[in-house]
Amino acid sequence: MVALERRMMGSFNYVCEGQMSIFDILNSPKPRFKIDKPVRLIELFGGIGATSMALRDIGANFEHYRLVEFDKYKIAAYNAIHGTEFQTMDITQISGEDLGIVDKHKYCYLLTYSFPCQDLSLAGQQKGMEKGTNTRSSLLWEVERLLNECSELPQVLLMENVPQVHSYKNMEHFQKWIEFLESKGYSNYWQDLNAKDYGVAQSRNRCFMVSLLGNYSYEFPKSIPLNKTMKDYLEPEVDDKYYLSSEKAKILIEKLILNGKILTNERTNERTNERTNERSLVATWK
Repeated sequence: MVALERRMMGSFNYVCEGQMSIFDILNSPKPRFKIDKPVRLIELFGGIGATSMALRDIGANFEHYRLVEFDKYKIAAYNAIHGTEFQTMDITQISGEDLGIVDKHKYCYLLTYSFPCQDLSLAGQQKGMEKGTNTRSSLLWEVERLLNECSELPQVLLMENVPQVHSYKNMEHFQKWIEFLESKGYSNYWQDLNAKDYGVAQSRNRCFMVSLLGNYSYEFPKSIPLNKTMKDYLEPEVDDKYYLSSEKAKILIEKLILNGKILTNERTNERTNERTNERSLVATWK
């Protein structure tokens, strides 16, 4: 028997005994993505390897597969920390095939791309990340180029950046990035997370985006109680050479104010009003 049953609010419930309806398909939850293969980690803008440290600390089965980092000092630190022998690499000078994505039936490729935040952060000049503007933050679009050049795509993408990546000024370009990823077949999930909500005694709010190749669901981890204070991280005795004299501190503070690194009351009020407008628009957009 087939019936259409009218429900409250003008909606309908389709009933078809013994058969699956289109509504069952539409309402069925997406499968959860599961990493069940060794991970080959590809770090774009890799720095000293924060993602590597996290995977190491949770005991993940992974290898340092590719590192793309331009700064020779960060490369030296990365190699010293992780026991690798990577060389400096310019993301604008490599191709998608250089990422070496092969044998996906044997490996799960995790690509991180936490691109420079200098032109997004409130501490910077906020030049933005628009494609073709040659700002440091617009290096995001080199990742677009690389993914377009890949014959095989990574199964998982991970981005971390400042919350201003989806601010009023940058939201249009952030949305274009998401639309690009969707066109490549990725399901995308993003959320602002603060370190203090995950057991770290630091208020550090950052935007994270997880992209999964295919029609998969994802949920960000729930917050946990904060049981630490800064005292737990500090050494009980610190050598005098690490202290600044009052005069040196004054000079440093004046220099930071001059360079816009420390906000005056006037600039603080201006940015507070700007953040309020951004939050209202972001809440509407999300």
